[in-house]
Amino acid sequence: MNLGFSNLIWLMVVTAAGLFCLSLTLPSGFSGSQTHAPFLLTELLGDNAEVAWLIFIELRVPRASLALLMGASLGLAGAAMQGLLQNPLAEPGVVGVSGSAALGAALAFYTGLSALIPMALPLGGIVGAFIAVILLFTIAGKRADTATLLLAGIALNAIAGALTALVLNLAPNPFAAMEIIFWQMGSLADRSLLHLKIAGPLIVAGWVSILLAAPATRALSLGEVTAASLGINVRSTQLQIIVGTALCVGAGVAVTGVIGFVGLVVPHLLRRVCNHDPAQLMLASAGGGACLLLAADIAVRCIPANAELKLGVITALLGAPFFLYLIFQLRKLEQ
Repeated sequence: MNLGFSNLIWLMVVTAAGLFCLSLTLPSGFSGSQTHAPFLLTELLGDNAEVAWLIFIELRVPRASLALLMGASLGLAGAAMQGLLQNPLAEPGVVGVSGSAALGAALAFYTGLSALIPMALPLGGIVGAFIAVILLFTIAGKRADTATLLLAGIALNAIAGALTALVLNLAPNPFAAMEIIFWQMGSLADRSLLHLKIAGPLIVAGWVSILLAAPATRALSLGEVTAASLGINVRSTQLQIIVGTALCVGAGVAVTGVIGFVGLVVPHLLRRVCNHDPAQLMLASAGGGACLLLAADIAVRCIPANAELKLGVITALLGAPFFLYLIFQLRKLEQ
């Protein structure tokens, strides 16, 4: 069924709101033999209403809110990067932001700052993301076209991945290495209000930067030369989208770890419904990404396992087959 764009947005809002409420009430360890945090409504009706309120504010609100914010960021940034680079396989990590944020967090683990200062981990990730943007535009040069930015981003990703592997190799003890590995898998467990307060404003600022550039992506879809002839400042649009991606995805990765494939899958699922309009697709992908990550985070709490599965593992299991499907579809179009 071909939904109108306004109907699609309302559907996204209602679905995200429902999943958000479910996430707030669902306990951790729901699938296990023992439930560590009981259902919110059950506990509020019991004798431990004070404990239930504490669990709600300190654990469930940050977890559900970060799932919504991070999912929306990945979906929005994925659609923006695909529109900017004119590449259907592009996603936020392609410009080196995710890898550099992961490197910054890994260095916080390696140096021991994360143990001494709890906020060193997210701050390290945010600093890593911003360094990636500065290096990206320094390497690409002042008059870089989109292809040059893409190549510079791939190079930064490779460097960040190699340096992260080096940090793992030089980790002072196996426990530090395991901490880095587990963090890189991505998770929303045990995130606090402080994480939300640090990442939230930067994520929203990133959204604003990307959405302000959204109308210009319609002209960019016709090519950079055509867009420039229509009065679009291509360099400014590139800067807004990449800096916005660094803000929202970098800040998100800094507190949740690396969560992949959301920014790749969601725009493809919604592109036809949005009539291939890049600006409409960004807004729809933000809603779709929020719904997908909220649903995935609910799933990790319901899948039977001795320990809670990492969120990044679930999104990778969903996204990797879809990525292969896209490659085969592109091959068919070329034949």
